[in-house]
Amino acid sequence: QVQLVESGGGLVQAGGSLRLSCAASGRTFSRFAMAWFRQAPGKEREFVAAISWSDDPYYADSMKARFTISRDNAKNTVYLQMNSLKAEDTAVYYCAADHAVGRRFVEYDYWGQGIQVTVSS
Repeated sequence: QVQLVESGGGLVQAGGSLRLSCAASGRTFSRFAMAWFRQAPGKEREFVAAISWSDDPYYADSMKARFTISRDNAKNTVYLQMNSLKAEDTAVYYCAADHAVGRRFVEYDYWGQGIQVTVSS
């Protein structure tokens, strides 16, 4: 089992930045691919970014220029740096983990509880 806990969400003005963190515990963190998804009210959960166990990043095209995913295996933590935030980035952001990296939420077995990010315009 892997337990994931997100932090760093909150309210920010449009154009601002936030850094989300996801702390993992349980199994060997360095062997897991990690990802961020988000879900806005009334919408499906969508892929934001992922990072493989070998540190290769993957991004949704619409977020590639503004978001950066990284991991610190010594701290069992994955981060999502979000810059130039827009009102449409408002959503619950979820951290996910699995043995292989993917872009679909069905590919991930382990999930955090989610954290709210609200961008005011």
